[in-house]
Amino acid sequence: MQHRIAFYDLDRTITRAGTWTPFLLHAVIAHAPWRLALLPVVLGVAGLRGIGLVHRDTLKQVMHRAALGTLTPDRAERIAAGWLARVGPGQIRRGARAQIAADRAAGYRIVIATAAYAFYARAIATELGADALIATRTATDARGRLLPRIDGGNCYGPAKLAMIEAWLAEQGIARDAAHVRVYSDHVSDVPVLAWADEGVAVNPHAALASVATARGWRQVDWD
Repeated sequence: MQHRIAFYDLDRTITRAGTWTPFLLHAVIAHAPWRLALLPVVLGVAGLRGIGLVHRDTLKQVMHRAALGTLTPDRAERIAAGWLARVGPGQIRRGARAQIAADRAAGYRIVIATAAYAFYARAIATELGADALIATRTATDARGRLLPRIDGGNCYGPAKLAMIEAWLAEQGIARDAAHVRVYSDHVSDVPVLAWADEGVAVNPHAALASVATARGWRQVDWD
């Protein structure tokens, strides 16, 4: 039996824009406006990131700490549900919904693989009826609360491919027993796109469009 699996990136692939900053803004404005006082700290670290002095993972964790602090899983779920209800559905590309429906009808398992944190990306995965979510996870304390610290690596670039391969192993699926499609907008996903049987560049930015053209990958516009 050959498995059919379609892996979808989230930010700017399924969605029209990134999700992390809009999610944090919703969380702060709706639930903890006092945290806006910490914005200068975030902007300072973002500036250091812009000139290459801070790693993207560090910026991500600083943003988490400033906007959310430590969260219980239930509270994180409520915030994510509220955010999705307010701004999420309109941000999901129509073409993404159509392709997911087509892949599902063709017998593909739908898996979202994203650098977004699982505690809020899960809301979108549920909205889209995805079969699984592979995402960045947070560390937890002894009480099960979510800490502003990445656990197990950021699901980005080569690490995303490693996490996908680990997921396949957990499912008991050998790579040669699966036909894999991968959809992404960003050049950071070249390792996963090259590993796939079918790599598809979705509304690609210039760097990925150049690679896709050179390698003969399909390019699509989901808007």
